[in-house]
Amino acid sequence: MSTEEPITLRVQHRFRHAPEVVFDAWLDVRTAARFLFSTETGEMVRCDIDPRVGGKFVMTDRRADGDVEHTGEYLAIERPTQLVFTFGIPAASPTFDIVTIDITAEDDGGCTLHLTTQMQPEWKDYADRAREGWSKIVARLDAALG
Repeated sequence: MSTEEPITLRVQHRFRHAPEVVFDAWLDVRTAARFLFSTETGEMVRCDIDPRVGGKFVMTDRRADGDVEHTGEYLAIERPTQLVFTFGIPAASPTFDIVTIDITAEDDGGCTLHLTTQMQPEWKDYADRAREGWSKIVARLDAALG
């Protein structure tokens, strides 16, 4: 058993959209399939979301080197301010990270999204790649919302 602390990564993004719009995108199958865990060269072939506390999600991105399945469970859903879920890639590891999304309304009608990931210590060598991946996901969300 490791005594190392989890690795905490943070990503922030400003949206011109209302908090409700940004929040709902994470739980809407059609929108989530366009930005969440998808790659530029892959094809999202499965996007199942059970948007309730205790509900699970499974998203599979078909890539040139094979399918990559992403799974998790919703731990907290407080529309439109906070979403907390576990996140894992079962083929890579049996462990799960904890992802917290906090959304703050801005005076101009937009919002700021703060994403925090607590990664397992064994993934410390991948911290920069993970931060970059979450940054790309949030940027693709912005593009998906138009």
